[in-house]
Amino acid sequence: MDLTRMDLIPAPRVVLFREDGSRFAFGSEPCLDAGPGAGTVARWLRRELGAATGWELPAAGAGRSAELRLRVDPEGVGDAGPEAYRIGIGPDGAELTGATAAGLFWAAQTLRQLLGPDAYRKAPLPGRTWSLPYGDIADAPRFGWRGMMLDVARHFTPKDGVLRYVDLLAAHKLNVLHLHLTDDQGWRVEIKRYPRLTEVGGWRARSRWGHRASPLWNETPHGGFYTQDDIREIVAYAAERHVRVVPEIDVPGHSQAAIAAYPELGNTDVVDTAALGVWDDWGITENVLAPTEAVLRFYEGVFEELLELFPAEVSPFVHVGGDECPKAQWKASGTAQERIRELGVDGEDGLQSWFVRHFDGWLAQRGRRLIGWDEILEGGLAPGAAVSSWRGYAGGIAAAEAGHDVVMCPEQQVYLDHRQAGGPEEPMPIGYVRSLEDVYRFEPVPPKLSPEAAAHVLGAQANVWTEVMENQDRVDYQVFPRLAAFAEVVWSRQPAPEERDFAWFEGRMAAAHYARLDALGVGYRPPGGPLPWQRRPGVRGRPIEGAPPNV
Repeated sequence: MDLTRMDLIPAPRVVLFREDGSRFAFGSEPCLDAGPGAGTVARWLRRELGAATGWELPAAGAGRSAELRLRVDPEGVGDAGPEAYRIGIGPDGAELTGATAAGLFWAAQTLRQLLGPDAYRKAPLPGRTWSLPYGDIADAPRFGWRGMMLDVARHFTPKDGVLRYVDLLAAHKLNVLHLHLTDDQGWRVEIKRYPRLTEVGGWRARSRWGHRASPLWNETPHGGFYTQDDIREIVAYAAERHVRVVPEIDVPGHSQAAIAAYPELGNTDVVDTAALGVWDDWGITENVLAPTEAVLRFYEGVFEELLELFPAEVSPFVHVGGDECPKAQWKASGTAQERIRELGVDGEDGLQSWFVRHFDGWLAQRGRRLIGWDEILEGGLAPGAAVSSWRGYAGGIAAAEAGHDVVMCPEQQVYLDHRQAGGPEEPMPIGYVRSLEDVYRFEPVPPKLSPEAAAHVLGAQANVWTEVMENQDRVDYQVFPRLAAFAEVVWSRQPAPEERDFAWFEGRMAAAHYARLDALGVGYRPPGGPLPWQRRPGVRGRPIEGAPPNV
């Protein structure tokens, strides 16, 4: 049977099932045999499948064979990379083999899909039976970086919500969660040597309701932060699901929350920084960090604690932002102008580059790799630095051609805060229309890249900025179902965008994947448009008409 008969998302490379529709039926208490290296996947299956099915999945023994068998065996999956896996299903049950524990975990995710949407529930439904189709699957991802950025600075996502999104990423075989932890509107990670970052910087008095052009305000104070133990829990939880967490501390712009907590971080010879609070509006504030040695030492202290929370083996990259840094205060600051002369850099843009390059070298000395938004290209980068290409493809192309690794996340294609349709009922409509089909036709590797440069494209991520997403329901609505389309783009082998079979993808969504999301409690946008409680009538957004430019 061909893959077109299956409802798996993302689509595997090879699926061969019996034409006669034969299936293996599980009994009431199947056994599980976990080989060496398969222990964490076995625990995950017992916890997640056990909840949905009522199975305890005991180890096989006393002459009883296992209906589920887990193996880590690089040779057993061929030369398809560290995340490759195979599944074989026959009269004796299912055998899952991964090149590594990560590959085995993705095999377990596919197994869960094959069991049906009810395998995603937290308790078994009465009378439910479980079976799998006879056949074989061989699969491996296209890209090693398959991510989503979640902005927890503008609207805070509590710890349990972050853990929930780790599970949702893993269910779609995505393996990077980029956490945007700091911005003008809030500082979300505890730094013990600088407690005011969260005591003061973690809270704002009110929030704009809608786009910054909206006249409406939510007067409820907003905030929250993750303790260091919360972060350790998130990182460990993600690592068990083979998801890497990339922390972002934004410098030198997007820093008003930090300046509100420690006014000496700002340009005190230009602005009364002691009068600044955590910003309650959206957009780009002029209040940026001062380019002084004292500020560098302060942020080195921040990053020292951060590196302890995000171990190198699970979080080799540290994101430093580096984007949207207004220069007006530096132009007016005698301190900044003196620093420009001392360093011999090219004006204020050179000063920003100096700031980023300092942390590039500082992180490299500690075995980490800096990654930042594509503005960090301006002024040059150290060889090991990587670029998140957000303003379009151009920054990523320039970085890759210069030998830098790139994560493609162009706002015109995969910013999930952009609206999903052009109708008037879309809540707080932002940006271009990016429909489910538009995301499905996103291509991370521009055709103009040379083969050598294309090898520097690590993968892609979808970015979720939360200015107009005030709670989990709004995040769910903007992220899903588009994240499912994105997951297939970065996992599955794809033809050219215009040749992709969107009708096939849409059919698989309707046949099974919406039901999986329902079982998981995801408040996605229905195909027919927003439900009444998903709308935000009268709250202004910022829609942009027409097709987005391919830049």
